[in-house]
Amino acid sequence: MTQAAQSTVMHVRCPERLPEEAYRHVLELLADLSLVVQALPPSAALVELKGALRYHDADARHLGEMLRVRCVSRLGIDVRVGIGPTITIAATASAQIADPGGVLAIAPEQVTEWLGPLPVEALHGIGPRQAAVLRDYGIHSIGLLAAVSPSTVQRLLGKKAGRLAADRARGIDPRPVVPRALPVSASVRHRFSDHTLDGAVVRAALLDLVVRLGLLLRRRGQAAQALTLTLRFAGGASWEKTRRLPEASAHDEDLRTLAYQLMDAAGLQRARLTGIILKGEDLLDADQVAQQISLDQARESRLIAEGAMDRIRRKFGPDAINPAAVAPFHRAS
Repeated sequence: MTQAAQSTVMHVRCPERLPEEAYRHVLELLADLSLVVQALPPSAALVELKGALRYHDADARHLGEMLRVRCVSRLGIDVRVGIGPTITIAATASAQIADPGGVLAIAPEQVTEWLGPLPVEALHGIGPRQAAVLRDYGIHSIGLLAAVSPSTVQRLLGKKAGRLAADRARGIDPRPVVPRALPVSASVRHRFSDHTLDGAVVRAALLDLVVRLGLLLRRRGQAAQALTLTLRFAGGASWEKTRRLPEASAHDEDLRTLAYQLMDAAGLQRARLTGIILKGEDLLDADQVAQQISLDQARESRLIAEGAMDRIRRKFGPDAINPAAVAPFHRAS
């Protein structure tokens, strides 16, 4: 069997609750391995390896190990990598790997023997309710599911769900990996260690988020056309509002003005906050944003200073400059 005919699909599981920025970096590492990467937000991805095997002159397991090493060395995170001839086999394999990470590659000739002993709920695509129904009828393993006639499985789970479950238990899954990038948004968040009532503390946290979001957008070469502010309250309630910027921007000054307007719109008085999320929406490539000639010398000076501060943060870290030291404090109207 030739190398190109072996396992070609890679399913990557990142740690749960991985920040969006780190997840994007993982996707960038995957793009270095293959041209066909399908993002599965918030923390997984699919990769078609068939062409990559020839390009890198390596087997699939070696590419999986290469990805793990790069993720650990460059991002400080580990990943679980499942590899198989179909999306279902690869995703089932990645779920069988214990945290924090590892690589499990299933060759086409190993599929039946490997799947058979696994519990039926381990098959990717089988939900808890479906697994419970199958177990009620004595179908406890994927091997038993594969042995049952597809018509019987369809009667138990429904026509479409039953057909898919019967096929996938036999290793049949014709779905291709479809290239798909992460949705065009970027978010940063702050979680308060205690329930917070102090307006000054909240504004300081919001200002920090503005600076972090602006730095993230500029580093990616993107600009936001809208901002969404989400406030989390004690007790589990939340408030969210979106407003569009007058013009797409990644500059702290523009983002800060709109973020403060959103905070004012919340009308907070004695609300106890537990967290804030600020998200840039409808992102554009920065080179698509029209550059207007400005007669505002003060703004031009601030933009020059912003560029200098970006270089300082890149060299000495994001905390090298305190946001409160370089931006005006805004009082709620």
